[in-house]
Amino acid sequence: MNLEKVIFGFFIVLAATLNFGFFVGDIDNPQHHDIYELFFAIVVSLIATVLKLGDRTQIGAVHLSTSLVADLQLIAAAMVWGYAAHISADGLTPEMVARIVSLSGGALFANVVSVIILIAETIMQRR
Repeated sequence: MNLEKVIFGFFIVLAATLNFGFFVGDIDNPQHHDIYELFFAIVVSLIATVLKLGDRTQIGAVHLSTSLVADLQLIAAAMVWGYAAHISADGLTPEMVARIVSLSGGALFANVVSVIILIAETIMQRR
């Protein structure tokens, strides 16, 4: 068993599951979406991105691009949350929560694509 591949797969799947955990719930209900879970989803997604930087194959490039998309959307979701909570006069309204969750949904889709690529790559490898 290759420990490097285990760590790589672990962070890819963990990024997807944390993102999914944040995404699930009523789209406009802030009580169903925890800010700390969004924070951890961003941190783990950034770690997964760093792990993908070393791969110079075509599949590695697609892995990296999906990770960059997820990072961008999660960071945008955090920025919208910060704006709503600290700058906006209306505060964290259901509309703002819906925007945040929608952005995390885009990141979730990118993470799912990354997991599918990981599975396909694993199936294609020969011993």
